[in-house]
Amino acid sequence: MIQKIINWFYFPFLKKIIPVHTFRYAVCGGANTAFDIFLYAVLYNFVFKKEDVVLRCFVIPPYIAAFLIVFPITLFTGYWLMNNVAFHGSPLRSRTKMMRYVLVVCFNLAVNYIGLKLFVEYFHFYPTPSKILVTSICVAISYLSQKHFTFRHHTR
Repeated sequence: MIQKIINWFYFPFLKKIIPVHTFRYAVCGGANTAFDIFLYAVLYNFVFKKEDVVLRCFVIPPYIAAFLIVFPITLFTGYWLMNNVAFHGSPLRSRTKMMRYVLVVCFNLAVNYIGLKLFVEYFHFYPTPSKILVTSICVAISYLSQKHFTFRHHTR
């Protein structure tokens, strides 16, 4: 059903510009990212109320607590969207695809962290343009990894 809705927006002129897998990936990834930001904002602002989470042995800042709750949720929603909508039809086993998806996501987390540290702390770029640049790199890495590694359509 979701794939049919997305395909409805894949106008004929888009076929000349962008492959259908890329379009579906962009829509699914964009939707999951929006869901991630929405959940994060709700948790940070309304659940944790911008206050530290005090546990017995340590204190977690609210932005980290929100991230720790949101990350596994959007990891699974992202996997579901990629597996069932964007890259539907991969012959690989579900467990294999899930493990590969988690590897790609973890790799992108590392690229985000290292990229931000590099651009902001070492090159002294502004944080927001740095985040945009690093996110652009991660989107490209993620798309290629998901297409050719996680959800590939042929086995080697």
